[in-house]
Amino acid sequence: MHQTSIIQRKRKSLRRQRLARRVLPFLASLFLATPMAGPVTKSMAGSSPSELRDIKFAFSPQAQFDKTLRTTYDALGAEQEGLRFETFAKAMTGYLNLRQAGKLDESKQVLTVVDFDLPSTEKRLWVLDLAKNEILFHTLVAHGHNSGENEATNFSNTDQSNMSSLGFYATGGEYEGKHGHSLRLEGLDEGVNSNAAARSIVMHGADYVSEDFIKQNGRLGRSLGCPALPMDQYSQIIDAVTGGTCLFLNKSDAGYSSQYLNQNVAIAALVPAANGHVSKV
Repeated sequence: MHQTSIIQRKRKSLRRQRLARRVLPFLASLFLATPMAGPVTKSMAGSSPSELRDIKFAFSPQAQFDKTLRTTYDALGAEQEGLRFETFAKAMTGYLNLRQAGKLDESKQVLTVVDFDLPSTEKRLWVLDLAKNEILFHTLVAHGHNSGENEATNFSNTDQSNMSSLGFYATGGEYEGKHGHSLRLEGLDEGVNSNAAARSIVMHGADYVSEDFIKQNGRLGRSLGCPALPMDQYSQIIDAVTGGTCLFLNKSDAGYSSQYLNQNVAIAALVPAANGHVSKV
C-alpha cells in the first residue's frame, strides 16, 4: 500500500506539471492582452517590419484623411439620411480641390450633393453645413427630361440636349427669371458640364417636384437639365447655397472623371501633416 501511494503521488505531480504547462501560457497571454491601469509604452525594437509598416500607415496623411472624412460623415448623421459614404467621399474630395483652387467662397463651408444613383422617387439631394456638421436639407430633385424616366442614365453637356450634366459646380448669384427665384450655376468640369451657363442650367423650383406628383405618375417630373427643387423648399435652399458654394452631381459607372478628384490635393487641404499647416474644411 505504501508503494502504491508513492506512485499515486508521483502521478498527481506529473498531472499538475502537465496542467501548468498548458495553463500558464494561456494566463500569460491573457495578462498581456488585458489593458493596464496606466499607459504602457511598447518598445518598437522588437517589432516586425510588417508591424512597423502598420504603425507608420496609421499615422500617414492618407489614414488621417480617411479618418477625418469618416468622422465628418458620422457627425453629420449622413448615413441615417441615406447619403452613401462613397458618394460623400467623392463630393468632399472635389470640394477640397475646389477650395484649394480658389473656385469657392472660403467664408462658406456648404456642400450640396445630388446622387443620381437613386431614382427620382427618393430624396437624393443633401445640403451639408460642414462648419456645423449639420444636414440643412434632404429633399427631392429632378433630372433632365432626356436623361431617363425614373432613373437618370444619360448625361450631356450639349445645348438643347435636355439632359442633366454630372460633376462639380460653383453656385453663382440669385435672380428672378421665368421660374421665379432662381440660382445660376457654373459648371467647372471642362467638357462635362462647362456649358451649364450657356444652356441656362440653374437651380429653381418646380411644381412637378413633389410627393403628390410621384403618387400620380410613379416618378418626378423632369426638367430641361436643371436640378429642379420642390416648391416648398427651393427658395430656402437657394438662399443657403448661393454665392460660391459647391454642388456635386454624382452618377456611378457613368464614365465621369474630373481633375478635381485629385486625392493628393484633398489630403493636403485637410491634413496638416501633409502640407505643414492647418487647413480648415
